[in-house]
Amino acid sequence: MNTGVAVAVSGGRDSMALLHCTAHAARRQGLPVWALHVHHGLQPQADGWAAFVERTCKRWAARGLDLHFAMRHLEGRPARGQSVEAWARAGRYQALAEMARQAGCTLVLLAHHQGDQAETFVLQALRGGGAAGLAAMPASVQRDGLTWARPWLDHPRSEIDAYVRAQRIRHIDDASNHDRRFARNRLRLDVMPILRRAFADADHTLTAAARRAAREGALIAEVAQADMAIVADGAALSISRWLALSPARRHTALRAWLEPQVPQGVPESLLERLNDELPAPGPASWPWGALCLRRYRGRLTATAAHTPGVPPVWPCDAALSRAGLYRVPGVAAAVRLRVVADDGLPRALLQGARWQARQGGERFQGQPGRPPRSLKKQFQAAGIPAWARDAPLLVAADGMLLFVPGLGIDARALAAPGRARVGLEWLPDR
Repeated sequence: MNTGVAVAVSGGRDSMALLHCTAHAARRQGLPVWALHVHHGLQPQADGWAAFVERTCKRWAARGLDLHFAMRHLEGRPARGQSVEAWARAGRYQALAEMARQAGCTLVLLAHHQGDQAETFVLQALRGGGAAGLAAMPASVQRDGLTWARPWLDHPRSEIDAYVRAQRIRHIDDASNHDRRFARNRLRLDVMPILRRAFADADHTLTAAARRAAREGALIAEVAQADMAIVADGAALSISRWLALSPARRHTALRAWLEPQVPQGVPESLLERLNDELPAPGPASWPWGALCLRRYRGRLTATAAHTPGVPPVWPCDAALSRAGLYRVPGVAAAVRLRVVADDGLPRALLQGARWQARQGGERFQGQPGRPPRSLKKQFQAAGIPAWARDAPLLVAADGMLLFVPGLGIDARALAAPGRARVGLEWLPDR
């Protein structure tokens, strides 16, 4: 069975033209074509659009084209703070990917053309985008085991219009494309016509600029990843090694370090602030949404921000009954329990163990044969910052100290040789 080709089809002029062209080209290759339609459920005409695409596929299939139709409704609604456009875009690509896999297709074609690319470049520039943003839409990209391609990205809209007229292709017009509440529509309707009248080759030039930005963005990303190998200190960033880079490379390395931890995107304002303030000595913190960035002893770390107004629930039963991952009440962290060969606790000590807040005066023994010392001195020696010292302690039913987050198991509680033992790993949220 031949692998099919999928085309994302909204029912509009561009996607219907691409579906028609692809279906005829695929017939010569003996390939099936799937029209993938996403029903967003945002407009009353959506049912009619889906029905139109399905009818058209059936009519063309009756003429000898190996053409099939698939549709998926978007479920749910935008998250708090998420725009309808962003929600619809994310849901659309997820639905397209699921339908393509179900149809056995590894190639998904999108109908964006040169004018769309020029508009995207200008829109990203107006939003202050860097090279990655100005690169606009890639002509082809591998993602999640699928190839997403835009074969018409270098073709002007006039060529698509001519093809639609020549082939007498019916299509629908989405009235929302004229709604000036949306930034892209304002740009398309009010700005781009003036720009194209003033500069006849604007679309071609802006598309070429996007290709150049894509190449430069790829180079920046390569340098940033190489620098990440230098500045990364485990999950933290080494400030001294970061400062050894040039200012431009510091900026891109910091962005590369932050991006996995700030999925909604790293704002330029945060980067500029950190670039200015990180070189200073001493502890400092920068709250940012659900994260808190902290400087301590030459390292920058990112941890879950404390939620104000949520009281701790200690003391409480730890309930560490078997190997696995356990959330710790009242703190943004978990503890992992696993069987170990040495340096572990006897299982019996975990029966009735509880989490409790520091009472003051606790002493911790780091290794057998060494004298117990106050928790404050042990924290200082281990480089545990002040904000990470408020986690609860794990104590046995009789009050014996078993485990301190950041320091580990108290040596006085270690299991004797030959006895079954378990280890504990503290995992703060990131």
